[in-house]
Amino acid sequence: MDNKVKNILQYIFWAAVAVVLVWFCVKAIDLKEFLAALRMCRWEFVAMSFVVGCVFIVVRGLRWHMLIQPIDPTITKTLVINAYGIGFIANLVLPKLGEAIKIGYIVKDSGKGADGKRHLTVDAAIGTYLAEKAVDAVILISCIVVFLAGSWGIMKDNLQFSGVMKWALLVILILAVAFIILCRKLQGRGGIWGKSWNFICGIGKGLTTIGKLKKPWLFLLYTVSIWISFWLTSALIVWALNDIEPFTTLSSADAFGLMVTGSITTIIPVPGGFGAYHGAVATVMQALYDIPIGSGMIYATLNHEAQLLSQAVTGLWCYIHQTFLRR
Repeated sequence: MDNKVKNILQYIFWAAVAVVLVWFCVKAIDLKEFLAALRMCRWEFVAMSFVVGCVFIVVRGLRWHMLIQPIDPTITKTLVINAYGIGFIANLVLPKLGEAIKIGYIVKDSGKGADGKRHLTVDAAIGTYLAEKAVDAVILISCIVVFLAGSWGIMKDNLQFSGVMKWALLVILILAVAFIILCRKLQGRGGIWGKSWNFICGIGKGLTTIGKLKKPWLFLLYTVSIWISFWLTSALIVWALNDIEPFTTLSSADAFGLMVTGSITTIIPVPGGFGAYHGAVATVMQALYDIPIGSGMIYATLNHEAQLLSQAVTGLWCYIHQTFLRR
């Protein structure tokens, strides 16, 4: 099957999945409760969440620029930030398209050597991007472990880990280690073993590149800022709803758990994260914090749409600046 046709079919499939998920989410919403919550919530916190989302894109661009600069010093911070913003807005339309667009913008404006070849090739650009993703993957896994372990009060008294659950976590850890060993042993066979081992090695290589940076402390500072902004966008929506039942019991620590849940849903390639984010977050809020699904949709909608708007506005500005003003 032609790759273009395959991509179109995949997009149609995931768009259909998003429509179904949104339908189920909308079904669970009590319109009167939803509108009442919108009237009572503190919109200044929602606005701050929007602003943090915009700043988040800028900081991500600055971090990626640090990895690109040693390869091609001619590439500016502005270009990388613009590429990041445009990539985000592209992902709202077609999942994963943004990654290709980001790299395309960077490589297109890369400087050329005496031989006429660009300093930054597509392969090198992909390598820097994967290095950045590798760092985030390690941090996300660490956050998931903390979340599951019940640290920082994420797990309430109504969901204490029993002995069975602890053994289950141990079994999962053993299986994960066994899978890594199998991937190393069977990598020569290709298929899932080869791809998985290449991915594991890619994470390792990506992490080692940080130590080669001139200012690794700045890279780490950007990374910490990015993940704090992840948490802050969730916390600000929690604070916006804290005066409304049944959200009065939610804390800043609970926002951490909601952040982790939302981050995991990015794996599902539905356009804009519609439905997948809302359903997962509302389900977790019901399971952990005894908040009904319909009420959980209020939080999920405010958080998701605030970040969606920040990506759309920042991405549009980056496109205008890159296409018209910068030239």
